[in-house]
Parts: sequence; structure tokens; C-alpha cells
Amino acid sequence: METIRLNNGVEMPLVGYGVFQVNPQECERCVSDALKTGYKLIDTAQAYQNEEGVGAAWTKSGIAREELFITTKVWISNSGEARAAASIDESLRKLKTDYIDLLLIHQAFGDYYGTYRAMQEALKAGKVRAIGVSNFRPDRFIDLIRHIDVMPAVNQLETNVFCQQNEMRELMKQTGTQLMAWAPMAEGRNNFFKHEVLAAIGSKYGKSAAQVGLRFLTQQGIVVIPKSTKPERMQQNMDISDFQLSADDMQKIVALNETDGGTVAFNDPNFVNYILNYKV
Repeated sequence: METIRLNNGVEMPLVGYGVFQVNPQECERCVSDALKTGYKLIDTAQAYQNEEGVGAAWTKSGIAREELFITTKVWISNSGEARAAASIDESLRKLKTDYIDLLLIHQAFGDYYGTYRAMQEALKAGKVRAIGVSNFRPDRFIDLIRHIDVMPAVNQLETNVFCQQNEMRELMKQTGTQLMAWAPMAEGRNNFFKHEVLAAIGSKYGKSAAQVGLRFLTQQGIVVIPKSTKPERMQQNMDISDFQLSADDMQKIVALNETDGGTVAFNDPNFVNYILNYKV
């Protein structure tokens, strides 16, 4: 399995399985299927309310803990140094593990300075192997890195062929922060799974439009965490390391970029109020 080396030396798989919007009651089954398929990276979050399903699946799998890479995220209602510290211990309990491979701040709201301090302490204590952020746009990212000791190892952002995050990628080079893509298949937007350009490129390699879209990201060293509840789709999403897109094909996909910074309006007061009111 292809991996990427984070700025603190930790090795992270390039392809993982995401459990966003996976029903808590179904999460254990889905993660079990993903592990059987060969996934080693599982991405969850406190806000998904399915950490326990992840913990149950991996402990029943028979896979050694050191062979897995588990990511979770601290939610806004747990922000602040004391609350975040307590929530990290709770995540460890739910995930049935002594350590988390990658811990992220889920959203750039609340007392994220205090949250990051708690994460730095968890890193020192060995409860976490790497720390970072999620959904931090340029302004919040710069603000954070000016006030912390440990540079973020990862920034998880909406990233796909229609949203390529070029501005953030340039900024993150300054800190060696790895880009991790949520919604790597654009959540089906713009007819992603049958997109004319992606499908045409895929026909040359015997791959689907979705596989081409995922390979476009991983070929640039971007971590992807596609989600599916079907084992056959899980397998297809993993089978993207056996072909290499040509420079011409890459440029055709580069031309598909539309929003660059994502489709979520993080500066919309209604959206901000919505996520601030969401409690875990």
C-alpha cells in the first residue's frame, strides 16, 4: 500500500476509508468490510458519533493495532484545553485503543487554540502520534500556526477534481503540512461517476471515472478517504495504485477545477450557527 511521510516522520497510508455519514448502527459492519478489503487507514470523528463502531470493528478483526492508522477529530463543543483533553480520552475509550495515529481539530471555530494545546500535550504523552487540523482556510491556518509549537501534520479539506485547493497547497508547503481530501469523489457532484473527461481517460487504463478521479489526487501525494457501504465499491476505490496517469491526462483533469477552495460557505452565518449548535 502506498504511504506518505508526515512532517514528523510518521508514515500514513495514501488511501483510507472514511465513515462520515455512516450510520452508527452500521459503522461496525462497514469498517469490518473495509478492513477485510485491505484498508489500513480509517477516518472517523467525534461529530460522526460512530467512533465506537470503529473500535468494535478493528478489535474484532484480529489485525494488530500497529498495522492500522486511525484518525479522529475533536468537535467544536469539545473545544478548549480542558474539554478537548477530556474528549481525547473519551475518543480513546470509544476507539478501544491506547493511542490515536492522527488527531485533528474538526472545524476552525470555538477555542481552537486551547484545543490545539491539549492536542500538543496528548502528543507529548504518547496518546497521539500526529496532530493537525481540518477545514482550516488560509486566514485561520496562518493565525493558528503563528501561535503553536507543533506545526500541523495534516489539513483535511474538501478536495477533488472540481475543487483542487491550489491556494491552500501552496500555503501548506511552508509548514510541510499534508493535504488529506474529504469528499474526494465530489459527493457525486457534476456527474462525477460518469464524467465525460474522467470516463474517457479511464477507458485507456481499464479504470472507472471514479478511480481516475481518486488517482489524480493520490498521484500528487494527496491522501484520500472515499466512503462506500458496499464491499465491491470499497475494493474499486482501493485499486488505484496499479496505473499512472500521463502528464497530458493530468492536465486535462487540472482543467476541471471550479471552486478551488471548496463548496462549503464557512463564512455563512447560518452555516456557522448550525455547526456551533451541533453538540456531541
